[in-house]
Amino acid sequence: MTERAVNEDTPTLEDVRAAMDRGELFVEYQPIVSLVTQRCVGAEALVRWLRAGTVWHASRFVDLIENTPLSGRLTYWVIDTIAQELDHWLTEHSDIYISINVPPEILGRGGLEYAAVRSGLRAHVSQILLEITERGVPDQLGLNALNQMAEHGVRLALDDVFLSGANLAVLSRGRFEVIKIDRKLIAQLAAHAPDPAWLPGLRSLLTHSELQVIAEGVESHYQADALARAGVQMAQGFLFSSSLTARGLMRFLERTNAR
Repeated sequence: MTERAVNEDTPTLEDVRAAMDRGELFVEYQPIVSLVTQRCVGAEALVRWLRAGTVWHASRFVDLIENTPLSGRLTYWVIDTIAQELDHWLTEHSDIYISINVPPEILGRGGLEYAAVRSGLRAHVSQILLEITERGVPDQLGLNALNQMAEHGVRLALDDVFLSGANLAVLSRGRFEVIKIDRKLIAQLAAHAPDPAWLPGLRSLLTHSELQVIAEGVESHYQADALARAGVQMAQGFLFSSSLTARGLMRFLERTNAR
């Protein structure tokens, strides 16, 4: 099989398992920037796969392992990796947080807390933001676990939010402090175009709540300015930085926050 064919195929569960065994997965960090101060306030941990010489984003394989044992294995590996790469850095920068995507099927089963304690990341509990997608809001056991984590200082984020009635219903079920606006909505913000219908609703939501908002996929100054005027506090996207290695994240923080 040619390298081109390998790169374009659809991986199997065994492919992902083998990639984990061979150490082909790695973590990059997408900086999150304050729209108020322009300083880096955190980063989202993102899984990458170096497959046949090409870097694959998690969207190409994570759905495949949902509701399988590999889902938990990958999450615990991400926690271990963050602890290994950023432990001392997080200690030195107590105002910076790391956002971790968590599949709902592992919540409430004890493994997440065990992994955090074993890796040492539990010591940075106030610097952890757990991201849960709306479609992945867990069962009652998992939801109870999330709310208990919130009581112990872990911050919760609802990811891929489209500002629909369903989003608001989900927010009412958990102790979410943060919502992440989906990049598809952000792409609707364009110069010389009318404001999208969701923007006034977001402005009203922020006026009447204490929610923190992170906008994903921000690629232009126009988008950043429009979001800031609406009261959105944070953003991530190519306007600020692509995803970085741990060392690259450290350099980004030094450069950005020294201004």
